[in-house]
Amino acid sequence: PALLCGQVAKKKEVNQQVQTWVSLNTVTKFAEHWGIAADVHIRENELFESNNFYLLRGGVSYIPNSSVSITGGYAHMWLAPTKEGWSTYADENRLYEQVQLATKVGKVSVLQRLRNEQRWQEKMANDEPTGELRFTDRIRYLASFTIPVFTDKKMPSLVVSDELLIQFGKEAVYNTFDQNRLFVGIRQTITPKLSYDFGYMNVYQQKYSGYQYDMNHTIRLFFYLNTNIKHNTPQHS
Repeated sequence: PALLCGQVAKKKEVNQQVQTWVSLNTVTKFAEHWGIAADVHIRENELFESNNFYLLRGGVSYIPNSSVSITGGYAHMWLAPTKEGWSTYADENRLYEQVQLATKVGKVSVLQRLRNEQRWQEKMANDEPTGELRFTDRIRYLASFTIPVFTDKKMPSLVVSDELLIQFGKEAVYNTFDQNRLFVGIRQTITPKLSYDFGYMNVYQQKYSGYQYDMNHTIRLFFYLNTNIKHNTPQHS
């Protein structure tokens, strides 16, 4: 009987949370077809009540034309503990590769991104690292639609996007589905190089147990900065 009880599927548990997510995402072109991508993210519980994670990501982008970019790089995450009384952050190291395609359907701008991440996550026990790492390979597909509402380009546009994240590896036994991120909000240009989007993002994430889920109601504010490093051409006498 005890064995039979152990095989009974556990009832699905969904933990509802409110979070705030702020980031700066940059691309700096240093040559006609090459750039540096770098971004910083801070995700907080409630309205900046306590930290959830910090993330830094950098990479090199090959940009063959205005529609396509191919990027590879490294990211580091500091993940705050969720257990009561714990204070030690868990480290996560990532390598990532991505391809991004920007197109238009009528007046609607469509952004598609396919990203592959190799993730090494620190395992924690009793508020300290165990010395063991959890490895997973995660694939992410994002589709984002920017829909103009006003004829004046300085006015905000409507943004609707969805990103599905699935993962593989011997550690991902019960949760090949990692999470889904649905975003609805506005996008607005501040200057020709700087823009932002602001709105609501629903993050639905399955935990490693397989039967526990987080439903994060997220207030999201992302800034985007695209710049060029100009080279002065030498003067010939």
